[in-house]
Amino acid sequence: MDTENTPDVATAAEPAPTTWCPSGQALAPEAVVLGVRSRSDGTLAYLATPAPAKEVLPMIPDGIEPSRVLRFASHCVSSCAHRLNNDCTLVDKIRTLPASASDEQPLPRCHLRARCQWWQQSGRAACGRCPAVSTSVHASDALNSLIADPTVTPDQLQEWIESSPDGPAAR
Repeated sequence: MDTENTPDVATAAEPAPTTWCPSGQALAPEAVVLGVRSRSDGTLAYLATPAPAKEVLPMIPDGIEPSRVLRFASHCVSSCAHRLNNDCTLVDKIRTLPASASDEQPLPRCHLRARCQWWQQSGRAACGRCPAVSTSVHASDALNSLIADPTVTPDQLQEWIESSPDGPAAR
């Protein structure tokens, strides 16, 4: 994987060790738009060039939750509910999901990869599933609600997947 030629979302004013969350907060000062939810299955179409969230958010019509149509990236922060020491527990849960045909496809072009916490922590296993991640979770979506819940462990998620008729295999 060539991450050297991947455009970087970081600016010269940032310290080098900062990692980025590909499921970040839109209102963080450094937030950028990672991609647009434009495919029929809700997966992400990555932007070729990052766009500062503060420039894009005013263009979203009133009544539309920005994370419903856009994915944002922002700095990983120690106060995140999904943070455990230096690791992201969210990516551990995402990796619990059954592999799909997309896992065998080439990784999507991503301007975040060189500084992505998920990439640094889990590599290809995280990148292959990243386009399907939604930061907008609705109560009717049991699987994504469990993934987003920081109190649910990967083992608990796996148990639910294996025992639930509503698990990913039923989709």
